[in-house]
Amino acid sequence: MSRRAGVNVPSVRMVDALEGVLGLQWIDGKSVRFLLGGGAEGEEEIEESAYEEDDILEDQSEEEDALVEFNISKDEVMQKIGVEIAKMHKADVIHGDLTTSNMMLYHPRSGLSDLVLIDFGLSYISSLVEDKAVDLYVLERAFSSTHPASENLFASVLQAYERTMGKEWQSIGRRLDDVRLRGRKRSMVG
Repeated sequence: MSRRAGVNVPSVRMVDALEGVLGLQWIDGKSVRFLLGGGAEGEEEIEESAYEEDDILEDQSEEEDALVEFNISKDEVMQKIGVEIAKMHKADVIHGDLTTSNMMLYHPRSGLSDLVLIDFGLSYISSLVEDKAVDLYVLERAFSSTHPASENLFASVLQAYERTMGKEWQSIGRRLDDVRLRGRKRSMVG
């Protein structure tokens, strides 16, 4: 469904229903989590307050090196994320697990420069504004827990999302504000 809507996702290469095997396209690249200095997959996430100033500067240097290798800026990555999520939501596909670990950029040697959304294991179809807002909120929380001081990055994602969604953004944006309030109340209460 996502692929038909123009969302960049790995293509299905092989299905063996009897054996329960699904073969997907190999993405020659790195996760956005890695490229933004969030560490490799499986590494524990570190709360922002646990970082020393020197650690933050070192992480920024490493992520800049990775982005230079991929010939892309942080802002361009955020724009790509916002556009891909908007295309997915326009097709009424809810990812269910939007994190920077589930987004990959092709390595430049592949000849492609696209951002690819992966891991649709929790995805479902819904036209509800609430579900789209919750999907965005999950990504916002993932940004804040994995990438220290990332508020401006997520704001850039939302700007690209808003441009791509057009009129639909107004209701989703309002609902995202409601979801944020509910999330804050829940974290304050326990």
